[in-house]
Amino acid sequence: MSEVVSPAPLVSSSRVEQMFPTLTTAQLDRIAAHGRVRSVEQGEALIEAGQQIVPFIIVRRGTIEVVRPSRESETHIFTLGPGQFTGEINLISGRRTLVSVRAGDASEIVELDREQLLALVQTDSELSEILMRAFILRRVSLIARGLGDAVLIGSNHCAATLHVKEFLSRNGHPYQYIDLDRDAEAQNMLDRFDISAADVPVLICRGETVLRSPSNRQIADCLGFNEAIDQTQVHDVAIIGAGPAGLAAAVYAASEGLDVLLIESHAPGGQAGSSSKIENYLGFPTGISGHALMARAATQALKFGARMVIAQGAKKLVCGKTPYIIEVDDDVRIPTRTVIIATGAEYRKPSLENLVKFESAGVYYGATFMEAQLCAGEEIVIIGGGNSAGQAAVFLAQTAKRVYLLVRSDGLAESMSRYLIRRIEGSPNIVLRTHTEVIALEGGDHLDTVRLRNHQTGDTETHGIRHVFVMTGAVPSTAWLNGCVALDAKGFIKTGPDLTDEDLANAHWQLARAPHLLETALPGVFVVGDVRANNIKRVASAVGEGSIAVAFVHQVLRE
Repeated sequence: MSEVVSPAPLVSSSRVEQMFPTLTTAQLDRIAAHGRVRSVEQGEALIEAGQQIVPFIIVRRGTIEVVRPSRESETHIFTLGPGQFTGEINLISGRRTLVSVRAGDASEIVELDREQLLALVQTDSELSEILMRAFILRRVSLIARGLGDAVLIGSNHCAATLHVKEFLSRNGHPYQYIDLDRDAEAQNMLDRFDISAADVPVLICRGETVLRSPSNRQIADCLGFNEAIDQTQVHDVAIIGAGPAGLAAAVYAASEGLDVLLIESHAPGGQAGSSSKIENYLGFPTGISGHALMARAATQALKFGARMVIAQGAKKLVCGKTPYIIEVDDDVRIPTRTVIIATGAEYRKPSLENLVKFESAGVYYGATFMEAQLCAGEEIVIIGGGNSAGQAAVFLAQTAKRVYLLVRSDGLAESMSRYLIRRIEGSPNIVLRTHTEVIALEGGDHLDTVRLRNHQTGDTETHGIRHVFVMTGAVPSTAWLNGCVALDAKGFIKTGPDLTDEDLANAHWQLARAPHLLETALPGVFVVGDVRANNIKRVASAVGEGSIAVAFVHQVLRE
């Protein structure tokens, strides 16, 4: 049985034309020069859903059908005619395809493998714009329609369910969500796969594998996020962390011909990826969400040929000899000639007894559309006085009944951009509480009550608040470095002119030159972004450091 669905019910006809453009004869001929032309028979299978190595196909004559198969039926996505082509972001990233493709009738097609496609989009600017726009919009449509290879069964009142939703969303992976609290058919789905309520959340991958309360690593493995990665190859540069600094380094390094491997323990974007809206980043006068900005950066890096490992954090740097070795989860060892450390920093967590218990069940470390939906119409608390806290307050105030912004100091002027302070002052439902901190979190399965204390007066008060956002000072992610580099008193990594003679002597620095600007006491190991000592906590500066580090990487590789 086949279900026919319009290709993009939520977008305009002009957007559909951008998703499924028709190339000119001249453009088609330029593509054909990169691949091979062949004839196919009616009904011939060209691509199967879940296939790892997938060709890029352009129709020269005839038609081909793009469908999304499932256990009971298949969803017809689009019929491609002459001048139209297959593919979406997974074709660039090298991940398994989400759709099947077959010949609608006897046709003539042009096929390119992934490497040929990457060469095309890197060298032909006109075709690159057309193809990349179509790939991105197709992925957006798949996400909006839930047409992926994953089905998530869970409850919005379950912290683990929110963890899985956030991981899939941050990684831009389309999935269907079945809410146990609202969907009458949910129990039938549980019965079909022999799943009990205690197993929730459950992720069904490709209609076959059932994961009960899965970890990020299990999800990444099941959906094939890292299957295209050769973890034995010696890379020119391994970049640890895919926040703004790491992604910028990946874009510049890959675009300049270096072999790049990007290692990320969670999802691209870092803390910036959870920002609801960034309004002071150059080139975006109306602002852009951190997730959108970082998703574009990740796609850009993939376009230039960078490889990305997801949900496998760096566990150890083996620095005794070159090439250096990055040990990741499951004792996988990745050799690399140079390293760019961009692991960033994590929000410092307050010392509260039930904090871990309520994480994702009332306590959050990012303010995105998903969290805004959860706390719509309710009173919330935000802890922190920096730009991230200010952005969250302004964003969440659009849907929340009241936002209490708590700071331990006497104001915001020293830690927050002036434009955000003005927004907060002009928002009637944002209440700034100075000299105030949370001293207790209480509730059952979900946070119900918050106790506050003014540390000037000693007065305490209790509020029936179910949502607290923690955006406080940062702790650098450096524990995995195993003493290979010099740290300052707060644990941030020292680089360039910050390194003392004693630091270099302890690290056995043997080169005649001094360390480069962003180089550590270990030759060829660089640091960018929030994990660097004396860093500037701005997205733009992190991006700049990523690009500067790549210039020094070239110099080291020539040594």
